[in-house]
Amino acid sequence: MFESLSMLLLATDTSGKNGSLALAQCEGDQCTILEVVPLTGGTFSAQLVPQIAALLQKHGFAKHDIGGFAVASGPGSFTGLRVGLAAIKALAEVLQKPIATVSLLEAIALSLHREGKIIAALDAGRNEAYLGEYTIENSVANLHREWLGTREQCFETAMNMPLVTPDSGISGEAQRRSLQIEPVQYPQSDAIACIGWRKIQSGETISPGDLDANYIRRSDAEIFSTKTP
Repeated sequence: MFESLSMLLLATDTSGKNGSLALAQCEGDQCTILEVVPLTGGTFSAQLVPQIAALLQKHGFAKHDIGGFAVASGPGSFTGLRVGLAAIKALAEVLQKPIATVSLLEAIALSLHREGKIIAALDAGRNEAYLGEYTIENSVANLHREWLGTREQCFETAMNMPLVTPDSGISGEAQRRSLQIEPVQYPQSDAIACIGWRKIQSGETISPGDLDANYIRRSDAEIFSTKTP
């Protein structure tokens, strides 16, 4: 167990077109969300640090009051994830505080509040989907695998277990195929905070130097750079 039973936790999600920050007061197995602040996509680099400072000041805290960080590590926007993780990496390094990383697919799987095997899906464009297969036990998502698959592979996998997704396109097609589909809301940083707190308590943290994005898919620049002329 982590040595502290009480902590002011800062959570961030910059993985999508829009993002959010959350400030939470966590103690024992309770995580009270003080506020969630939306972030507008495309300007994360300009917004993130000032919004963190404003959020702390509004609730009477300074950066040194932060006891730990929870971050959405992906999959999602390459640029957005880089900006968000760089800011948290810098803060955590200065403050010497723990970081818990949370996959968006993990957050989606847990949002259903159901035990057993689940496949979580996010639209990845190009007729593809980010997929995560989990077994949920005691509100913990045990990962089997995360991968990038075609939409067809997504629906084939969902023939054997519930499919959980916030994407209307995926859920609509799954309904047309009479699959077991569970539409949920897109997770925000308050969900990231709650999952991150459980990880911090159980010691599932990383150092700032080890913080990295969970892209699942390589960027176009990486793909094209490996192609032979």
